[in-house]
Amino acid sequence: MRELKILTGAVAISLALSGAALAAEAPAPAAAAAPAAGPSDKAQIQALERGFAAAFNAKDVRKIMSYYTHEGLFVFDVVPPRQYVGWAAYKKDWDDLFAGFPGPVSFALSDLSITVAGDVAYGHSIQDSHFTAKDGGKTELVVRVTDVYRKVGGKWLIVQEHVSVPVDLDTMKPDPLSKP
Repeated sequence: MRELKILTGAVAISLALSGAALAAEAPAPAAAAAPAAGPSDKAQIQALERGFAAAFNAKDVRKIMSYYTHEGLFVFDVVPPRQYVGWAAYKKDWDDLFAGFPGPVSFALSDLSITVAGDVAYGHSIQDSHFTAKDGGKTELVVRVTDVYRKVGGKWLIVQEHVSVPVDLDTMKPDPLSKP
């Protein structure tokens, strides 16, 4: 009987040690991944960009700015100053742009690419704008734009933006038409 108790105890200890060894070798649980993008998140951001284009073509600064967050907005624009910090500063940039070109404008967006990861997304596009100055002169500007979006209260907003044109480093001249 004593031998049976010893054998039972040895088996119990062996099983406990085997379980501990297996647990030590088991991979750690994966860190919680960001929730997968909903099927409509990308479509919502595409709609944001279409709305932005329509607002630009209408020269509707109020509507343009409705696509940007009021909290923590940061923008590198193609015009000075180096950066715009905050919604009000960037709104003034838009007001100044349309005041400087009071005639008709046209805007087209192409090559839009969007990546969504949970409630944050990023995208880039080529934006072709045509402006009419006070004297009737025409200006075209093609820029590269990278946006960071965040879903706030169920609505996608631009939280960071970078607008640029390529620069020829030999001449230090910008390429305002930015052809591929």
